[in-house]
Amino acid sequence: MIDKELLLRDLQRRGKAIFGRLQAEYPDTKIALHFSNPHELLVATILSAQCTDKRVNQITPELFRKYPTARAFAEADLEELKNDIRSTGFFNNKAIAIKKAMQAIVEKFGGQVPQTMEELLQLEGVGRKTANVVLGNAFGIPGIVVDTHVKRLVNLLGLTSQQDPEKIEQALMQIFPKEQWIELSNLLIAHGRAVCIARRPNCPKCCIYDLCPSGRQ
Repeated sequence: MIDKELLLRDLQRRGKAIFGRLQAEYPDTKIALHFSNPHELLVATILSAQCTDKRVNQITPELFRKYPTARAFAEADLEELKNDIRSTGFFNNKAIAIKKAMQAIVEKFGGQVPQTMEELLQLEGVGRKTANVVLGNAFGIPGIVVDTHVKRLVNLLGLTSQQDPEKIEQALMQIFPKEQWIELSNLLIAHGRAVCIARRPNCPKCCIYDLCPSGRQ
């Protein structure tokens, strides 16, 4: 029988080494989306679904000038908003989600993006991933963002075999201390984009190669 406590301690030791290596490799890492306040980050995160952060960053400067407040988005003409975000893909659903989320923020939360997971999950188009992005990067509230990069990397690294994002989040919370959660997400995402690329991982260039049971040369 596997000793669960012993296994967890081993994962925590390896997690500490992984975090340290990634932190040294990406010392200035931060979220790639550009924003200046919480509602802008929320909009940008909704737009980033099935779209690159680079593309989102190309359209948000003008978008945020046109709609400078949550109320402005809430009162936007839906068809016009769809056209404004068309290049990010899935613009029909994204425009509806943004408009409804901002209407709820205005009507229920006094125009301010809420700062709890429970309240954020009440907003249209917001799941745990989006909520954790906003909580961590806009408010400094610890949480672990589980996107496709994080899911892929932690499975390859053998940190968890879970496939459900919420279960992955819970598993990582046991391995890494709370004060690392926000940075951990950004580090894993940065590494997933730069080195551990989905279809062509560059294992020889990987700073955590020897800590990865899936690594290959």
